[in-house]
Amino acid sequence: MELHCESGESMFSHIPGLKMVVPSNPYDTKGLLAAAIRDPDPVIFYEPMRIYRAIKQDIPDEEYTVPIGKANVVQQGDDVTLIAWGAMVKTCTEAIEKLNSKHSVELIDLRTINPYDAETIISSVKKTGRCVIAHEAIKTCGFAAEIMACINEKALLSLEAPVVRVTSPDAPMPLAKLENYHIPDVSRILKGIDKVMSF
Repeated sequence: MELHCESGESMFSHIPGLKMVVPSNPYDTKGLLAAAIRDPDPVIFYEPMRIYRAIKQDIPDEEYTVPIGKANVVQQGDDVTLIAWGAMVKTCTEAIEKLNSKHSVELIDLRTINPYDAETIISSVKKTGRCVIAHEAIKTCGFAAEIMACINEKALLSLEAPVVRVTSPDAPMPLAKLENYHIPDVSRILKGIDKVMSF
């Protein structure tokens, strides 16, 4: 179970053979959990506590799975690719609503950290030419760095601006009332989008 102060994606993704999923909504939680149980490899299931009771969603009663390793394009867009996972997907959705169609944002919910869906990321970045990655973990050695390396290797010439990371600062998590100042919020995501769009 993920606590507020834990963002261990980078550590666990560094272990070959170990899979890792981070759902962002009730539908994906049920589907990814079923897929994780059925998977022959060990799977770490990160369930962000910040989205407990924060999202209401109808889910099917019958069995279904969400494929491990396949990202979800939550919203199509043409101007900038916004990548997030877990609780940050909700924050990014709220940021897009605040934009009031100022920019056309393609939102990707990564869903799976290891193996992650590089194909969907690269396809989106080649289309938009700009990318913002948002995550709760600190900036240094956060998983956004791996995604940026992948973009540099496979879509560098498609970029019209450097990739921007919106992350927590390189400092211990201040618990209780101060944690909301530490974790990226809507305003910081909007600043990241403005930064790539104004480059």
